[in-house]
Amino acid sequence: MKTRAAELKAAARGGRGAKKAAADEAAVLSAIAAMAEPDRALAERVHAIVTDAAPELAPKLWYGQPAYAKAGKVVCFFRSGQGDKERYSTLGFSVEANLDEDDGMWPTAYALTKLTEAGEAAIRKLVQKAVR
Repeated sequence: MKTRAAELKAAARGGRGAKKAAADEAAVLSAIAAMAEPDRALAERVHAIVTDAAPELAPKLWYGQPAYAKAGKVVCFFRSGQGDKERYSTLGFSVEANLDEDDGMWPTAYALTKLTEAGEAAIRKLVQKAVR
């Protein structure tokens, strides 16, 4: 919670427009760079995939982890497994993501231990669906 409170304070004094967007992206890249391997490599790939697949999403920190927002609301996020002392990292989607299925049930988080080409393609497809 302290991390989130610090993020909100920084956002309040972080400026507007392009200056804020650049500061937010720099903060995300800094958080990724501070991660231990293999989470750093996973986070770098997820960041590249998300920013390429949905350029309308803005990178920002969310509870100290990389997240991607549309109109200020987080759509998807990456959680470091090592940072959480878990055996895998997570790619998650918030309630803002448009992933609803007709049967009333759909996954909102995915465990990540490595990324294959098929995994990267699945992430790209999910992110594109989430922002529709």
